[in-house]
Amino acid sequence: MKTGDIVTGNAEICIVMLKNDIIKLRAVEPEDVDFLFDLENNPKFWHVTQTSVPYSRYDIEQYVFSTDKQDIAVEKQIRFVIEYMNDSKPIGTIDLFDLDLQNRRGGIGIVLIESYQGNGLAGLALDLLIEYAFNHLNLHQLYCNVEENNEKSIELFRKRKFVVAGLKQDWNLKGGIWTGEYLLQYINEQ
Repeated sequence: MKTGDIVTGNAEICIVMLKNDIIKLRAVEPEDVDFLFDLENNPKFWHVTQTSVPYSRYDIEQYVFSTDKQDIAVEKQIRFVIEYMNDSKPIGTIDLFDLDLQNRRGGIGIVLIESYQGNGLAGLALDLLIEYAFNHLNLHQLYCNVEENNEKSIELFRKRKFVVAGLKQDWNLKGGIWTGEYLLQYINEQ
């Protein structure tokens, strides 16, 4: 694994790139507007992202054009586009959110488009983000929320030292059916 150039100053971090031989995590770019527009407006994810109405193209453009000015200490989040090295195509996003730099913790969210799921790419992206969070942001712990019936995601995080800390009963409503959501944590003991 290779971590890209990182420039720091006044608690602001400018990420150039995080990569391995197969994927890279990079900052959101203007050419990602259409990709993010399609991803954010996919109703399949709305029940876990608490989205109830579609985003306009204007909303996505405003987000994309403001991301280069964000200070993670203020915004409390970082979004990366996951890009497949073979064709330099965006295949998903991975986020650090609810960043609490004082208590050195943050949440992780990851979405891959369906045609790239199931072949280890999410794990590679997660490995890069964990390494960045612990070694460059100096976080002490990461957490994620995964629906109790999403066995693939639970296994993805458990393979990376996340442990189940609890179950939130009837947490999400999808298609009129309540489902629980696990809270998983990874505490960096180093």
